[in-house]
Amino acid sequence: MRVIGSIFVAAAVVMMILAMTMISLVAQRLVDSKLDIADAEIERARVAVEQQVDATGASSSTQVRINAARAALTNLSSGGDSSAAYEPVLQVVGNDGATTTAPEGYQIPERLSHFVGQGQVSYQFATVNRADGTTYNALVIGTPTDADIPGLQVYLVLSMESDEATMALMRGLLSAAGVVVVVLLVGIAWLMAQQVTAPVRSASRIAQRLAAGHLRERMVVDGEDEMARLAMSFNAMAESLSRQIHQLEEYGNLQRQFTSDVSHELRTPLTTVRMAADMIAADAENFEPHTRRATELMTRELDRFETLLADLLEISRHDAGVADLSETRLDVRTCITSAWQQTQHLAEKLEVPVTFNVPGEPVHITGDSRRIERVLRNLIANAIDHSEGNPVEVALGANEEAVSITVTDHGVGLKPGQEELVFNRFWRADASRVRHSGGTGLGLAIAREDVLLHGGELDAIGNYGVGSQFRLTLPREPGRRYTQPPLALEAPYAED
Repeated sequence: MRVIGSIFVAAAVVMMILAMTMISLVAQRLVDSKLDIADAEIERARVAVEQQVDATGASSSTQVRINAARAALTNLSSGGDSSAAYEPVLQVVGNDGATTTAPEGYQIPERLSHFVGQGQVSYQFATVNRADGTTYNALVIGTPTDADIPGLQVYLVLSMESDEATMALMRGLLSAAGVVVVVLLVGIAWLMAQQVTAPVRSASRIAQRLAAGHLRERMVVDGEDEMARLAMSFNAMAESLSRQIHQLEEYGNLQRQFTSDVSHELRTPLTTVRMAADMIAADAENFEPHTRRATELMTRELDRFETLLADLLEISRHDAGVADLSETRLDVRTCITSAWQQTQHLAEKLEVPVTFNVPGEPVHITGDSRRIERVLRNLIANAIDHSEGNPVEVALGANEEAVSITVTDHGVGLKPGQEELVFNRFWRADASRVRHSGGTGLGLAIAREDVLLHGGELDAIGNYGVGSQFRLTLPREPGRRYTQPPLALEAPYAED
């Protein structure tokens, strides 16, 4: 539309300029032609008037003599070329300024009469009154004479009506031609634009279908022009993308299958090792100190290995798309309480005070209590682990659509850009940092998957060296949309 609109405006402007130029040139040619005719006729008229005046006797009155001369000019005009037709007017200007005209009462423009009275052949375009009261535009040309009537002036009134009709016809033809040309140009531009935009629209439509997962969509190649080369290039790109997407899908499937298989295969030997470790630990009091220490390390690492294996199995279920919700009607406050009971020992060990801002009345939602407790346990444990001994605040807010839980610590915080990285698998901001909570590196990744399974949102924000805040938002019903989280996500700031 922009291209067609631009062509329409440009064509209209060009046609207007051309029409105005042509009308101006034609009008000038008509005026020049009229002036040439007037110049030729005024000289003939002057000679004829002088001869007629000289032929009439001086005994006759001035009015009679100029009427006779005008009659002779009228006969001369009617017998000549129709293009040179004119209305003769004779005027005698006396010494006292009085004028005598034939026909009587005819008004010659004062300015034109003045120049002719100065002995000059002059002309003027003027509006002339007819006997019936109508008016018309005319070229009035006048000349002085050498007749024996002092102050005798001869004027020819040449009507411009035919020229005006010619100009009106010219303007009409140019206007019609301009409209036709502009319409044709716009039509041609539209047809040409369609040849260009149709493949582009097709490419856009196919690109959308490719993005939606229809990887076999291709453009139609027609001809060997630029559009055909565009279609071939697009198809080549689509083919390459499809091949790479298939490879990535196969690789992802193999990776998920490998993780799942390994996790399942490790359960049996891990169970055997756990039984053996428990038997050894049961008799640890009889061991030497270094052997007892080795037994403790083995038991602790087995615990961590079991947790890692459980997390791997859980994340593999999410990857495979088989994770589901065990929906129940629950009070979110009980999930917070349960998560705190499982992490309280860590807070006491690290001497981290934890405060809770929870409503006094129940906050009910529908969800999977086990997954929600796991998310909250992970968030609270991470906050305690990274608080550097500073307080941790847990807040619960709710509205008609959703509930939000924020966990805020005042510890190491997050650097810019790490707000999303914390949810990556096995990602650590500081590889040398010791995890007091014994995390596996999959906790936040699993937590986000659990939240997404509810149709909620888990996000984070922080200031490096000041602290960080994680916000869990869950809809009242799984999968239901909400417009605004009840609690805002706000990064902790250093106190002045």
